[in-house]
Amino acid sequence: MQHKYLKQVASLDYHPEKCVGCGICVQVCPHAVFVLNEGKADLVDLDKCMECGACELNCAFAAIKLKSGVG
Repeated sequence: MQHKYLKQVASLDYHPEKCVGCGICVQVCPHAVFVLNEGKADLVDLDKCMECGACELNCAFAAIKLKSGVG
């Protein structure tokens, strides 16, 4: 089942320059918003984000910020 939410409203803000490629965001995201690509996380589909906050809570490098429940 493909999950999509409202287009371009998710508050997820990803800062790839802070990413160290640990892959935690890929593991905890229930809708595969992120993938690992050449040692860094790539945000592949913002519209899949349900703003659960798992990625932000588990990113030890502050590469991800969001306002849970906004979008």
